[in-house]
Amino acid sequence: MNNQLWLVSDLLEITGGKLSGNHASQIFGFSIDSRTLQSGDCYFAIRGDRLDGHHFVENAFQNGASLAIVEESWKSSSVLDLDCNVLSVPDVVHAMENIGIAARNRVPDNGVVAVTGSVGKTTTKDMLNMALSACGPTHASVSSFNNHWGVPLTLARMARDTEFGVFEIGMNHPGEIAPLVKMVRPSIVIITGVEAVHIEYFEDTEQIAEAKSEIFTGVVHSGTAILNRDNSWYSYLFSKATNAGIDRIISFGSHSDADVRLLDVRIVDDRTDVVARVFGKNISYSIGAPGYHFAQNSLAVLAVCHVLNVDLVRAVSAFPELRARRGRGARELLKLDGGTAVLIDESYNANPVSMRAALATLALLKNSLNGRKIIVLGDMLELGQQAKEQHEDLIEAIETADVDRVYLCGPMMEHLWHNIPQNLRGSYSNNSAGLVDVIAETLLAEDVIMIKGSLGSNMKPIVDRLKQLPQELEIL
Repeated sequence: MNNQLWLVSDLLEITGGKLSGNHASQIFGFSIDSRTLQSGDCYFAIRGDRLDGHHFVENAFQNGASLAIVEESWKSSSVLDLDCNVLSVPDVVHAMENIGIAARNRVPDNGVVAVTGSVGKTTTKDMLNMALSACGPTHASVSSFNNHWGVPLTLARMARDTEFGVFEIGMNHPGEIAPLVKMVRPSIVIITGVEAVHIEYFEDTEQIAEAKSEIFTGVVHSGTAILNRDNSWYSYLFSKATNAGIDRIISFGSHSDADVRLLDVRIVDDRTDVVARVFGKNISYSIGAPGYHFAQNSLAVLAVCHVLNVDLVRAVSAFPELRARRGRGARELLKLDGGTAVLIDESYNANPVSMRAALATLALLKNSLNGRKIIVLGDMLELGQQAKEQHEDLIEAIETADVDRVYLCGPMMEHLWHNIPQNLRGSYSNNSAGLVDVIAETLLAEDVIMIKGSLGSNMKPIVDRLKQLPQELEIL
């Protein structure tokens, strides 16, 4: 099977650069990382804040690159001597954007979907990818490729026979979504919700809502906006979508007025059972990961499937295969001396909404191992002046979660520590390093332990230490 995306000559025409080398190669993919590059890929040598991709051009060719796109000022005698395909351009990122736009122009408009929101973007994108892949050729962002590099790179990788394209669009500052969505040009957009996330870079939550609403500016053919009816910013976003000329607005949530409404959700072992109503018709399905937030995200997927007129039963048949990602709720069974324990890895990210969602899921968890429920929480970052209050306010969610031990780390979590009842206190440390050995020595067979914090809180070493304890490890 030929998975060719482009010819080298195509990229020469798109970028207007200067080509040296043998010129004949086909392009089967694109990469910005020479370590993960596959044979036949085009390598973009991007100058980043920490690393300069030009230092790894030779590595890229050694790993099978068909072409390297470099800045025109770059020279390497060793690469040129190999007669490799090198395309020189004034700006590599701009060239990547142009290739992405060209790839987007080859695909029909009506199946292109863009997802943004303060929480749930990646999960919603993943669930959309699964559902639409069951119905036709689908292309989607990998991981969290949602920024000024990730979006054009994802576009560039899109094959011409794509029926459905799913793109995640993120932002940390005002004005970042608009240029990305204008490259993607979706016919359907989803805003999963607006919350006080990354608020350190904004004056208030309204400014975050304003920034999220930039996604409406790139919608083609007046299109469709899918909005969270349960979110406090629904009316604001509805107005913004209407003013942007969006023809159709669909709501989802548990609200009685939602077009796609959550009727029932139950956490059963390692899955979530859902009953929803899609424009008056009920549908039941299971999701292969536990959590109320998975049920909520699935409603937006149902809304997209309704707009695209795909078979809903076929679409949701993919959901049992969903698994939470590492660092985003993945569960692992640790086989310890004397029995087993369950590790819930939420170490990749945290904000007030996702923290409460994780604790709510833990509250619903029936520990079949009959051990303790332990939580290890690190700071939630980028909350600005609200940081102290937002950390202190977690106490109610912790008490509701019915946990047995609480371990906290980070300067902001100290504010919460003072509110933790004495009978729940495990230990507090100013940083995660101070808890690594403490947690490892604390964990017993039959315990369930959840570890969560912002990426900058560096909770992963605790996760890694626990994974060194068992003789065996099984992904649930």
